[in-house]
Amino acid sequence: MGIVDQAIAEVSSPSREALQHVIDVARRLAPDAEDGTSYGMPALRVAGRPYVSVVAAAKHLSLFPFSPAAIDAVRADLEGYSLSKGTVRFAAEQPIPDDVLEHLLRARLSEIAGPEEDVLAGHPT
Repeated sequence: MGIVDQAIAEVSSPSREALQHVIDVARRLAPDAEDGTSYGMPALRVAGRPYVSVVAAAKHLSLFPFSPAAIDAVRADLEGYSLSKGTVRFAAEQPIPDDVLEHLLRARLSEIAGPEEDVLAGHPT
């Protein structure tokens, strides 16, 4: 069990399942993602760069894509959620819709890959 899964395992239900779902989607989109840390949080990393982290706080759950641009890519679809420059706050009872979550994570992966490589298609552009 990696550092991300260990951190999630310490969270109580139903928050644990909501956080695990985000990580499961992230791993499906980036099967090469590795466990690590970023800004002191357990995080998935791709190509040595932070990809996504999820954290349970006292009154909400947080998703950190380490990218204001990735959040901006889905900002219009997150009406009703608390957003900041680098965080999407949500609740287990109001998870981020899967299509929005995937769009946000794909935006971050594209940012990590840069213009030379299309990490989503798996081949150079």
